[in-house]
Amino acid sequence: MSSIIQLLPDHVANQIAAGEVVQRPASVVKELLENAVDAKATDIKLIIKDAGKSLVQVIDNGVGMSVTDARLCFERHATSKIRQAEDLFSLHTKGFRGEALASIAAIAHVEMKTRQDQEELGHHIIMEGSKLVSQELSVLPKGTSFAIKNLFFNIPARRNFLKSDTVEHRHIVDEFQRVALAHPNIYFTFYHNGSELFNLPPSNSRQRIVNIFSGKTNEKLVPVQETTEIVSIQGFVSKPEFAKKSRSEQFFFVNNRFIKSGYLHHAIMAAYEGLLKDGSQPSYFLYLDVPPHSIDINIHPTKTEIKFDDENALYAILRSSIKHSLGQFNVAPLLDFERDSNLDTPYEYKDRETSFPTIQVDGNYNPFASSTKQPSASHSNFRMPTKAASSWEGLYMGLNTAVDDFTEENLEIEPETETVVSTLFEDHEVQKTVYKTYQIHKKYIVNPIKSGMVIVDQQRAHQRVLYEQFLTNMTIQQASSQQLLFPLRLFFSSNEMQLIAELKEALVNTGFVFEETDDEYVQISGIPVNVNESEVSILLEQLLSDLQDGILENSFSQNDSIAKSMAKSLAVKTGTYLTEKEQENLVNGLFACKDPNVSPFHKPTFITLRVEDLDKKFAL
Repeated sequence: MSSIIQLLPDHVANQIAAGEVVQRPASVVKELLENAVDAKATDIKLIIKDAGKSLVQVIDNGVGMSVTDARLCFERHATSKIRQAEDLFSLHTKGFRGEALASIAAIAHVEMKTRQDQEELGHHIIMEGSKLVSQELSVLPKGTSFAIKNLFFNIPARRNFLKSDTVEHRHIVDEFQRVALAHPNIYFTFYHNGSELFNLPPSNSRQRIVNIFSGKTNEKLVPVQETTEIVSIQGFVSKPEFAKKSRSEQFFFVNNRFIKSGYLHHAIMAAYEGLLKDGSQPSYFLYLDVPPHSIDINIHPTKTEIKFDDENALYAILRSSIKHSLGQFNVAPLLDFERDSNLDTPYEYKDRETSFPTIQVDGNYNPFASSTKQPSASHSNFRMPTKAASSWEGLYMGLNTAVDDFTEENLEIEPETETVVSTLFEDHEVQKTVYKTYQIHKKYIVNPIKSGMVIVDQQRAHQRVLYEQFLTNMTIQQASSQQLLFPLRLFFSSNEMQLIAELKEALVNTGFVFEETDDEYVQISGIPVNVNESEVSILLEQLLSDLQDGILENSFSQNDSIAKSMAKSLAVKTGTYLTEKEQENLVNGLFACKDPNVSPFHKPTFITLRVEDLDKKFAL
């Protein structure tokens, strides 16, 4: 029997590897930015078009590559980061696997320009699908430029699975922020479709966070610092009152590498225990420095998972250090039975010198004076009325004459006559059938009907009702708005502000009134009638999160997406008690909808249970 196992060609192997390394345009951005950082660049530019589907370009001023390195970098497992297996446990660079450029070149058109500082001319290389198209000398600035065009051009199925531009752009922004936060000493700029989104000059960690997430972020941050033999922790956590519904501002960095760790996240949530509302997520930007030999990064090609030698100790140190910081800056309440808070010196009086109090004496005051004596004006603010209300009778003047006018002589009364009409039928009380609704487990509403009963899911039913209301307001008629006594100012990041600008017209149709819009905040003076002021921030955060994460991908229009997100945020939740009147209104509102059978997310809103079905259950 002939042999059937054969060695795959390099271009096929590269396409297989690309399935793990390059999942979307954001994966390309991550790999190229990390290569630029490893090249010791101090200025990095990221340029993308059409959310990375048409172009991803990274330009740096790093050390550049020689002619040999420029050609060899596109080969599999070719890297300048490590030399032997032991180097895996003493890594000080971002990359080390040597798979990224080979994988990218296998599924895209790649144009690379590079020049070393000591060289007069640079090298210009063009690759298409792992094949070298051209290589020539060129006059270039110092550093390296990678331009990745037509991603997944030879894998149509992968290209078709890409999400919308909004979602893919969100993933690219996430990767950019992770690298920029890990290296605040590097100048980063980010351009999308010709417009500048981020311009981040070199700064410290706190300033870099503020530059990325708007100026309002500065007052949210509480510094964290702890140094032990196992780990050195530095960074910031947010105050509990600024907690969000989304986890978009949670960053772990281990040796300046972004990681994801549910175990360490649990340690932070444990430190905030009792300080957060249900479902709220704190923001944190934590930088952990650990000995390189105590971690294993080579878990997954994306290098976002890390194994620690002693996770339990790291958990305890992280939890206690954050708890200590929250208490140190008076964010968390203190419990001290021997301490009287009334005796604390206010902060503004801490460094002031004490002075003797002034004493004022009233010389006219006589404690033995008669109580009937009129008090002197010098020590009393009480004044007797200057004129007694002696003319109180004037309030009732004219009443007697008014009553005299309504005497029996002057008043003509006409009795009301009723026509008596006989009926052919005797009057009988008509018994009216009243169907009463019941709530079960604060989740379902049971409504009896002639054929049996209807069981309604209260959350899904309310979503359907609100969804059709919002959609009608946005497409047919503008909704009414309730004006706020004091305008509400909400702060967002630059990327979120750009998204709000796109949604502004649709939000106005739902009832929002935008008084002022800035680069960092929006000022709202009116909100929809069925929205409480306390829900506005949560509603907008949820809307932005849903749109950025692609949860509403199946929507047929932007208005549909907004209506779905707002209905999901404002709908009555499972576990909420409803009065009998509220239950009745909800059921009536549901069956007045155009499509009462399903929620906006295509899940059933009610089921019908017939009497025959119940009879079968009890049949012997």
